[in-house]
Amino acid sequence: MKKIILLLILLPILDLYILVKASQSLGFLNTFLAIILTGIIGILLAISQGRMTIRNIRLEITQGQVPGNQLLNGLSILIGGLLLLTPGIITDVIGITMVLPGTRTFYRNYVKSKLYQMLSKGRTNIFIRW
Repeated sequence: MKKIILLLILLPILDLYILVKASQSLGFLNTFLAIILTGIIGILLAISQGRMTIRNIRLEITQGQVPGNQLLNGLSILIGGLLLLTPGIITDVIGITMVLPGTRTFYRNYVKSKLYQMLSKGRTNIFIRW
C-alpha cells in the first residue's frame, strides 16, 4: 500500500517535469497537441479493445467457462484508458501498454501472480456492502 501511495505522489510530479521539458524543447503548442492526440487515440483504442474483451467474456460465459483472463484484460483496458486521459508522457506509455493486447499480457500475469501470492499467504479479505 505504501508503494502505491508513493507512486501516486511521484508519478504526477515526474510526468509534469517531463511535460515542462518537452514543452521547452518542442514548444507549448506541439506538446499540447501531442497530449490531445494521445488522449484521442488512446480512447479510441480502449473502446475497440474493450468491446472485443466484452465479446470474449460473453463467449466464454456462453461456453460455460469462467472468464478470468478476460476480466483481467478488461481491468487493464479500463485502467490504461484512464491513464491515457491524464496528461503526461509516462502515463501515456503505461496506458498504451495496458491497452494493447500484446503488452497487456504482462499486466494480467503480474496481477494474477500477486493474487496467487495473497491467496497462498491467506492475506485476502473480501468486503461486500449492501
